[in-house]
Amino acid sequence: MTALTLLDADGGLRTAALAEAPAFAKPRHPLTARVAYAAAHVVPKAHADNTPGQPAEIDWDATLAFRHHVWSWGLGVADAMDTAQRNMGLDAAATRELISRSAAEAASVGGGLVVGVNTDHVEAEQLSLDEVVDAYKAQLHFTEDAGAGVVLMASRHLARVAQGPDDYRRVYREVLSAAGTPVVLHWLGTAFDPTLAGYFGSEQTDAASDTLLAIIDEHADRIRGVKMSLLDADAEIAVRRRLPGSARMFTGDDFHYVGLIEGDEVGHSDALLGAFAALAPNASAAIQALDRGDVDAYRTILAPTEPLSQQVFASPTYYYKTGVAFLSWLNGHQSAFQMVGGLHAARSLPHLSRIVELANASGALERPELAAARWQSLLTLNGVEPARATDAASARLAEGVLA
Repeated sequence: MTALTLLDADGGLRTAALAEAPAFAKPRHPLTARVAYAAAHVVPKAHADNTPGQPAEIDWDATLAFRHHVWSWGLGVADAMDTAQRNMGLDAAATRELISRSAAEAASVGGGLVVGVNTDHVEAEQLSLDEVVDAYKAQLHFTEDAGAGVVLMASRHLARVAQGPDDYRRVYREVLSAAGTPVVLHWLGTAFDPTLAGYFGSEQTDAASDTLLAIIDEHADRIRGVKMSLLDADAEIAVRRRLPGSARMFTGDDFHYVGLIEGDEVGHSDALLGAFAALAPNASAAIQALDRGDVDAYRTILAPTEPLSQQVFASPTYYYKTGVAFLSWLNGHQSAFQMVGGLHAARSLPHLSRIVELANASGALERPELAAARWQSLLTLNGVEPARATDAASARLAEGVLA
């Protein structure tokens, strides 16, 4: 039995038995119980200048193959979102190419696809409200022309210039009036992006929710739903219960998604999650269980993954992308643990070790032997040898016997 060497925060070493991969099966029919999108990451060329501030050089074969992996499990892909390092290494030119390429690939297999629309191609720090509207519309039209669905992301430019709820209502009114098909709104919390404090006109969640719901009510025919990423399950449920029947709640809560997707007597959330990029087989198997009406199986499959997701998204939460790419590498979806902008260095080795431990415990290692070998290679590169773990375990055992 293969043993995983695990590294604790104090430098201590221990081992865990490598679990077998779960026997999940890909769906034979479209998933129906829930709509679920995995917010996919990008894979850079391993030999590129993947250092802070450099333009993104994408390995398109690996990046697009990962999207086909997600589609093969019956999930949709949410692309060019913050999981793809939007505003953290993925520049405007790479974002446009990602949208075009992903849209073409989605069309070739009939895969579900929505992509992020923002104002971030404009380099100026400060924009007027009219300029924010124009920037949003430029990306909106590009995305619709590519054939992708739209997620209207929270804009840093709008957060800087807006003076209150009325400014948000005005901007969204003008942008939504230009949309050719219903869009998904996105409320991104400060854990993911501190610059978005006070979005929708207030730092008080209840007041901001009122503005969001007013926008949705005013433009119900142009809004498919809203993705809430506040990491606040109660706030999400409160908004969900006030949505018009035409609008879906897409949970972006990577801490509490199991209960939110299951729902309650009033309703449920669908999913648009960065966590599902790392958990596509588990997420698919869980929703397949809901399709069969087997809630117990749903919980059994998905509940163990929530501690893993909480570790990946641990504070500072905006570095969660490192964990998503790390799991992609462990599972064989990319040849190197590299990220654009050097973000592969954003998490410590003990943090990654805990991800390995929880992925192993929750059935998130798709190819366990490969994952174990790759993890050990990273430990070895950093001077951690399995013999040290064995010695440490023996020493602890001896201490216990002697005591």
